[in-house]
Amino acid sequence: MSSPAPKENSAKENAYAVFRNADFFRYLIARFVASFGMQMLVVAVDWELYERTNSALALGGVGLALMVPMFVGTLPSGHVADTYNRKKIILVTTFILALASLALAGISKFTPNTPDNVRHFEILMYSLLVVIGATRTFLWPASAAYVASIVPREQLSRAVTFNSGAFQLSSVLGPAMAGLLIWLTKGAWIIYALNGLAGFICFALVLSIRHEHKVPPREPVTFRSLITGFHFVFKNKIILGTITLDMFAVLLGGAVSLLPIFAKDILESGPNGLGLLRAAMPIGAVICTVIIAHRAPIQKAGRTMLLCVAIFGVATILFGLVNQQCFGKFFSAPNAVWFWLAFGLLALSGAVDNVSVIIRQTLVQILTPDEKRGRVSAVNSLFIGTSNELGGFESGFTAQLFGPMMANSIATGTILSTVVGGFGTVAVVLAVAWIWPQVRRYGKLS
Repeated sequence: MSSPAPKENSAKENAYAVFRNADFFRYLIARFVASFGMQMLVVAVDWELYERTNSALALGGVGLALMVPMFVGTLPSGHVADTYNRKKIILVTTFILALASLALAGISKFTPNTPDNVRHFEILMYSLLVVIGATRTFLWPASAAYVASIVPREQLSRAVTFNSGAFQLSSVLGPAMAGLLIWLTKGAWIIYALNGLAGFICFALVLSIRHEHKVPPREPVTFRSLITGFHFVFKNKIILGTITLDMFAVLLGGAVSLLPIFAKDILESGPNGLGLLRAAMPIGAVICTVIIAHRAPIQKAGRTMLLCVAIFGVATILFGLVNQQCFGKFFSAPNAVWFWLAFGLLALSGAVDNVSVIIRQTLVQILTPDEKRGRVSAVNSLFIGTSNELGGFESGFTAQLFGPMMANSIATGTILSTVVGGFGTVAVVLAVAWIWPQVRRYGKLS
């Protein structure tokens, strides 16, 4: 008589069963390649703009250029994702993003780095970033809803976990590769060109997916149909609370857009250091993904999410403080010590933030009917995406405000902006737990 298989082997098999779905596997690889290229591009844009302008406001402008199209395009993008073939939407938007990256490469390569050309360079860069932001506004809801349609419902939580893990892994490798290439080539244009190539590879992989989105009978384009996603989100207090929590946590606590200043002026680690700092949060997130994938679904999802966002806020405060400028008078240490302390705190932030992301994305897909997934996903993208970009603008503005505008150095302004944002994140956790008790009471993530 044969003995039953060990529980550990059974759990491992269940954890990776979703990879037997060939369409999901192709899609996961496609999104990883595209995200890898985009992560390189973001680092290159931030570094090149700061190198050419030496302005924190220029970094904040990147977030603003990517955010404005999201406000304008969210309502139509959600409607399009629910009434047109989602696979075709992904293909078209991916192709446009690849072309925009090649245009960035041309601007970077052929615009001289001289004071006379700074304003001209900024206008061209921001214009293309607006195009990228508008295109991503239509890509994200179609992409999020498409994943839910190519895997069985019982595997959706695992699919979201691995999808998030693939994104985070690309966020580890992309910034590190960008930092290395900037150091080797002393220019950013090659990174933009590589992102264009990544877009075309993603296009080919998605094209090979056999699953086609079954388009329902099209609703007439009315204001009521356009705002269906907003109505559903505001009606469902759990989705509203979790989205609001993530939105304000990222808006206030995100210090990613200020990392070029930390790398150059505070931790003095250069472009290689910038690549490592940008990779720190994704490294923590990847480790977190591996752990979550091998565990049962989260039992107390609401409380877990609130706790993780609170830890994110505290880690952000400490990240802003662990440097020679803050503690040099009390504790003298080489720059490398401060750098790796900062790296560790960013990795911790990435780990706890990824728990929050997995819970939110899973809840949005599970609690939303398929015919509304595109519009609800568009609202989710608006809340979270704009908070990322607006958070970048807020961080750049407050760094400039607390720094040069108050006769302090840009480094001092950056530290103050980061610390204040961390305290704001903790305050948001307390507010959400009080306003939406349904969130803290939510149980098993299944």
